[in-house]
Amino acid sequence: MNNPNVRQAELHKFGALANRWWDADGPQRALHVLNPVRTQYVADRVSLAGAKVLDVGCGAGLLSEALAAKGARVTAIDLAPELIDVAKLHQLEAGHEIDYRLQSAEDLAAELPGAFDAVTCMEMLEHVPDPGSVIEACARLLKPGGTLFLSTLNRTPAAFALAIVGAEYVARLLPKGTHQYRDFIKPSELGAWLRHAGLELEDVSGLLYEPWKHAARLTSRTDINYLACARKPA
Repeated sequence: MNNPNVRQAELHKFGALANRWWDADGPQRALHVLNPVRTQYVADRVSLAGAKVLDVGCGAGLLSEALAAKGARVTAIDLAPELIDVAKLHQLEAGHEIDYRLQSAEDLAAELPGAFDAVTCMEMLEHVPDPGSVIEACARLLKPGGTLFLSTLNRTPAAFALAIVGAEYVARLLPKGTHQYRDFIKPSELGAWLRHAGLELEDVSGLLYEPWKHAARLTSRTDINYLACARKPA
């Protein structure tokens, strides 16, 4: 890896969760609830059957496997070796063929520019030092006409109250220290990075997690979690 855009503490933090990543009642249970919604968000905007899709910051493969189950040819990358190991093991049980790689988006962009019909980068941007660099790499990885899908947390008092105080310290839905408020990203900031990378923002939708229902859904409210879709001009 050439100067990877990563915080080692973040890799250690998420790598320590690897063995329970696929436990729907474990420390990543919120991701298990969010995953069908974000998968459908992608499927509603891209024909996944036979499409070449890259999952950036794939963790142990929740979204990667869901996309593969819909017929996508998936490459998935992460920089936590423990997560890649668990992802590779789990795909053997699930029967999917996913190309898991211990690699950064920036390095893969130098290797495979213009290779993918769609790129997903979910719940990852708020964990790297330079989100704009990841977005630029994703743009390079897309074919002309390809689509980038992102999800992250808005930097608002509501997000601080619910995603950090509520989820981490009160309800204990997430491990303490999962998020840092200063790293949350406003949609205006995301939009600026997308424009700088030559991408056209097409949609921003709120992603509402309702832990008391063990459910999630799209919403017009973007002040906490949100999804975004941007296209590379053909």
